[in-house]
Amino acid sequence: MARSPKLLAVLLGLSLSAVTPGLQAQAAQQVVFVSGAFRRSIPVADLEHLAQTGEARGLLGDVMRFSNQDPASVSKLLNQQLSLPLVLTSRLLSTRIGEALLQRLATIFSPLRAPQMGVQAIRGALITGLANGNGNLSATGFLQAYPAQELAVNIPALLGVMSKANSISDLVRFFSESPLDGLRGDSAAPPEAAPTPEAPVTTP
Repeated sequence: MARSPKLLAVLLGLSLSAVTPGLQAQAAQQVVFVSGAFRRSIPVADLEHLAQTGEARGLLGDVMRFSNQDPASVSKLLNQQLSLPLVLTSRLLSTRIGEALLQRLATIFSPLRAPQMGVQAIRGALITGLANGNGNLSATGFLQAYPAQELAVNIPALLGVMSKANSISDLVRFFSESPLDGLRGDSAAPPEAAPTPEAPVTTP
């Protein structure tokens, strides 16, 4: 019975992508960087190779050399794990706060051929990726759970939020550590948090 929440979350993540028109339950194969008419695709296999070996190959290697990026540092970033409670996260993503976060992420990441499905795709990838990683999610794990072959990255939108990365991290940490009832703004407070009336204390 202990595995039931995980199983439910996996099924939920798959259903969110499989039954939504324009999305299929599959892994991303290409990351497409888009800025106006500019498009450059990097195979996910090359990103996975970088994460596993620390070596950049193909166009990814050319881009990193051109931008003076250290492959070892990028490899560590790709392997960095984000730990989130699976069931709480799946419930949170259905709240107004979760929907707002997904909407913001969808302005940066979306299926190339179905950009209107960005929110559904991210929600499905997060839930399925966390389930596959036993509550941990890396960049490559997210790509392996993304329900579209081509993941478009909006370069202007990405650059626009890069300076706010710390606030986004704080927001995610707040989501993962706060009770769901508090996040949803439920009026019913838990018993231990509700003040209890006490008899007045008099001082001599």
